[in-house]
Amino acid sequence: MPPTLDTPEALTHASAADLAAALADGTITSVDLTRAHLARIEATEPAVHAYLAVDADGALATAAEVDAARAAGETLPPLAGVPVAVKDVACTKGLVTTAGSTILDGWVPPYDADVVERLRAARMPILGKTNMDEFAMGSSTEHSAYGDTHNPWALDRVPGGSGGGSAASLAAFSAPLAVGSDTGGSIRQPAAFTGTVGCKPTYGAVSRYGVIALASSLDQIGPCGRTVLDTALLHEVLAGHDPRDSTSIDAPVPPVVEAARRGDVAGMRIGVVRDLLGEGLAEGVRARFDESLQHLREAGAEIVEIDCPNFAHAVAAYYLILPAEASSNLARYDAMRYGVRVDAGGAERTMAASRAAGFGPEVKRRIILGTYALSSGYYDAWYGQAQKVRTLIARDFEAAFERVDVLVSPTAPTTAFPLGTEQGDPLAMYLSDITTIPANLAGLPGLSLPNGLAEDGLPSGFQVYAPAMADDRLYAVGAALEARLHAQWGGGILDEIPALPETTTTSEATR
Repeated sequence: MPPTLDTPEALTHASAADLAAALADGTITSVDLTRAHLARIEATEPAVHAYLAVDADGALATAAEVDAARAAGETLPPLAGVPVAVKDVACTKGLVTTAGSTILDGWVPPYDADVVERLRAARMPILGKTNMDEFAMGSSTEHSAYGDTHNPWALDRVPGGSGGGSAASLAAFSAPLAVGSDTGGSIRQPAAFTGTVGCKPTYGAVSRYGVIALASSLDQIGPCGRTVLDTALLHEVLAGHDPRDSTSIDAPVPPVVEAARRGDVAGMRIGVVRDLLGEGLAEGVRARFDESLQHLREAGAEIVEIDCPNFAHAVAAYYLILPAEASSNLARYDAMRYGVRVDAGGAERTMAASRAAGFGPEVKRRIILGTYALSSGYYDAWYGQAQKVRTLIARDFEAAFERVDVLVSPTAPTTAFPLGTEQGDPLAMYLSDITTIPANLAGLPGLSLPNGLAEDGLPSGFQVYAPAMADDRLYAVGAALEARLHAQWGGGILDEIPALPETTTTSEATR
């Protein structure tokens, strides 16, 4: 039975699917729904800091247009009128886009990214842009030039990264849906840390046109939600061929919404990646994972243990490939055309001074690593070898999918760690993505959903991998597990989240 949506709290806590149904039957209006979320943003932002920019006027204008069109009898897209937040890595015409970096401070793009065009075509009010690690480099959203984002479960914990702002907005109930990007786990790891759902689609299934590049062979835009079905509904909006992106796949979008509604795993062979269950896995995370496997067995799936021996080298290969591509992509920020400019007398001095002032320490670290890996005499030894390892990882996946329909693992080896604890230890931060990186190296889809609370009272995540363009399998497994977990819990995991401190004072960080 759909919830009663007669209070601002009910409007902000309902699922996107329920909100879409209530909008369609006229129970609520998009203007009221959008106002409720804008009020929630204002109340929670000082504590959470999920947003870098809020576009109240633009969101309300879209909402009013949707309400008028619906009143006139116009046939509207399924999510018309449901608000959404967008990671600040996607260009938004007329709305500041910084990628979390000082070097793009105040930059307003003259065009929309393809995914933003699709959101506008779907008639979804865009609430604003969410915080992120600078140029998506980080696993905690502590590397944003505009301040840390805090995990709504515990404000002294990170929300994950680089898309911590999008995930935190969902957990704080300040957005019903959000767009993220995933280069090595930046959608899935924050989803695990915040008790939300996030999907990295097949590489090329969602256009990267207008998305600020980090590592072009790894980057992938994807949907974030509070339920598997909500995430599938947004996935269907974002995905599709775009001729402006040379890597875009010209093929039908897999039936992700149908799979999420069905949630059937009877007869499915599910492979457990033994290589992702080793040292460093927290006891509570492992316990919740094992319980989740039992739920899937009871739902009719066969559980098979799988070895992917080259996954052990994924982190090392990734942290050569990503910095190499990043050093090339970030060369465009030269202070000559746009972005921060520090005039130092002469083009070369100005470029150097501007990049020194505009880039943060993590970005500089990766540019240096990438430039070294690509330098003469080292290319074959470092970047070339990493690409060979990447091929071996893809072959591990191919061999595994000859035996099973999907692969599963914990999304992250631990729950959310305290703010500040890994700032001085880059290696520890890099290793937090050890379970998510293989999907990006192979270009395969992956999904994370919450599967319970660990011994510290924080959420853990369950990850599903599928073959290329079989994204619907992710949602079938995710929905089946989610249904059994919700029945066990008597509701969703976010029903257990502590109340946030609220204020009516707008955050200084929200521009």
